[in-house]
Amino acid sequence: MTVSLDIVAVLCGSLVGFSLALIGGGGSILAVPLLLYVVGVRDPHLAIGTSALAVSVNAFANLIPHARAGHVRWKAAFVFAPAGIVGAVIGSSIGKVVDGQRLLFLFAVLMLVVAFLMVRGRRNGDGGTWPKPHMMPRLGAVGVGAGALSGFFGIGGGFLIVPGLMFASGMEIIYAVGTSLFAVGAFGLTTALNYAVSGMIDWTVALEFIAGGVLGGWLGVLGAKRLARTRGALNLIFASAIVAVAILMLWRTAKAF
Repeated sequence: MTVSLDIVAVLCGSLVGFSLALIGGGGSILAVPLLLYVVGVRDPHLAIGTSALAVSVNAFANLIPHARAGHVRWKAAFVFAPAGIVGAVIGSSIGKVVDGQRLLFLFAVLMLVVAFLMVRGRRNGDGGTWPKPHMMPRLGAVGVGAGALSGFFGIGGGFLIVPGLMFASGMEIIYAVGTSLFAVGAFGLTTALNYAVSGMIDWTVALEFIAGGVLGGWLGVLGAKRLARTRGALNLIFASAIVAVAILMLWRTAKAF
């Protein structure tokens, strides 16, 4: 990579980290198309493996302040994440053998679903007394499903994990967001390791994305505090951007089918 492309990779990582911190999700869904169409990574599988590693490291980094604030429900995390790791191994193993262009087409469809969820918004859980023993099997089952999708597409899966945690346990959204970061990191790391075994990670680009993501995340936290009242509008704008990228990807990969 040239120096200019190195800078572009750092800036793209910053954009991903910034958006995650600013609106609570959605940044990782843009990591793969940014790697492919902006940074210039040619192989879809290489882009997915690289994205998974960067997203994992950034998720664990962002987990620290949430844990300090008491936003992480560790009992749920230790049930949901291990179950999801099993799903991520299965999903990422299948993803590696799927034709790259077909995988991108399906990824674009998922982007449209994510955009819909962003516009629709998240409902709060009921709070209440939690955790309850009968919720643990449901947490495990939802974890396997979320992990499989996360591994298959090489994304953090926050927009799958947060509503999944709320559905399976009834926890309030602030705790679901904090707890989800542990699962996002675990799923992403599992996917990254699976892809690394097959040589499907660009380590230089991954490090640049991580460095940019840390910086962008810090800026995003500052922005979130000042723009808290406009998050609904920000979600709408960001969802529109996701739809635009998804349509471009669908158009470019439709011939794969």
